[in-house]
Amino acid sequence: MSETTNGDGVNGIVSSAGSADAAGVSRDVGSGRRRAGKRQRVALAIAVAGWLVPGLGHALLKMWGRAAACFLAVALLVFLGAGMRGNVFASTGNDAFDALGYAADLGSGCFYFAARALEPDGADVSHANGDYGTRF
Repeated sequence: MSETTNGDGVNGIVSSAGSADAAGVSRDVGSGRRRAGKRQRVALAIAVAGWLVPGLGHALLKMWGRAAACFLAVALLVFLGAGMRGNVFASTGNDAFDALGYAADLGSGCFYFAARALEPDGADVSHANGDYGTRF
């Protein structure tokens, strides 16, 4: 590193990594911002992939055990719920609870659409008392 002085008497530090301006700020700051922006886009893409297919975000981060555990847990719960003819909420809800249920069901990603396909006749709520199991 060496110290330089410009015509105004302001000192700047020059390193071997890059040149410095009059205030001593490295001009390589822009490349750091570009790398941070790229990392943010990659993180967002991994998050969206993890939502679409549960466990895929962990798989992209090479956390194979967690990826398998997330995928199998969500898949098992969705297929057991559909097998018991549980309620799968639709986007055309009647009240706030139906809208919240729909948002929660969308959290299972692609399995939501699988559950909708497994439930063409609708939920079997003939033996349920009130809203037990769908509201709480």
